[in-house]
Amino acid sequence: MSNGQDQDQDALAAEWAAQLDADMNEDAEAEPAGGGAKESDDDLASRWADALASEEEESTQAGWDKATLRAQASDARFKDMTDIARQPRADNAKRELDFILDIPLDVSAELGRTRLLINELLQLGQGSVVELNKLAGEPLEVYVNGKLVARGEAVVINEKFGVRLTDIISPIERVKQLG
Repeated sequence: MSNGQDQDQDALAAEWAAQLDADMNEDAEAEPAGGGAKESDDDLASRWADALASEEEESTQAGWDKATLRAQASDARFKDMTDIARQPRADNAKRELDFILDIPLDVSAELGRTRLLINELLQLGQGSVVELNKLAGEPLEVYVNGKLVARGEAVVINEKFGVRLTDIISPIERVKQLG
C-alpha cells in the first residue's frame, strides 16, 4: 500500500475508535443509578424477549394483511381463444414450424421385455430362448424418445423387419404419460 492509503486507513480507524468510545460513554450515562457498570443478564434477556415479541407481532400483522389480500383476490378472466385456434392457418404459420423438422428423434419398436439375473444372462448361448412378457400375436409398441406413441405389427419388407402401425396413441393419452 502507498503511504497515503495507510494514513487514510489510520484516520478512519481513529474516527471509528472515537465514535465507539462516545457510544460507550452514552450507554454508561443512560444506565440506572443502581445498575452497576454493565447491564445484568436478566435485563438483557428481557430486552431481547421484548424485541422478539414485537418482531413476531409485526410478522403476524403482515400475515393477516396477506390473508386479507388473498380473500379479496378474484379469479383471473381470460379471453376465449377457441375460435381463433380453430381457424385455418396461413402458409406463414407452416414456415414458422419448419425449423423443428430437422430435429433427430430416437424411434424404437419393442417386441417385449423380460428381467434376467446376471447369472442367467451369462448362461445364454447360441440357440437359447428368452421368454418375453408379451404373447405371440400381440402388437409391438413404438416409442419415440422413450414415450409410447403407437402400436403395430411386425412385417418383412425386402428381407428387413418393419412395423405396420395399427393404432396411434391419442394426444390425451400421450399427455397422461408425461405425468
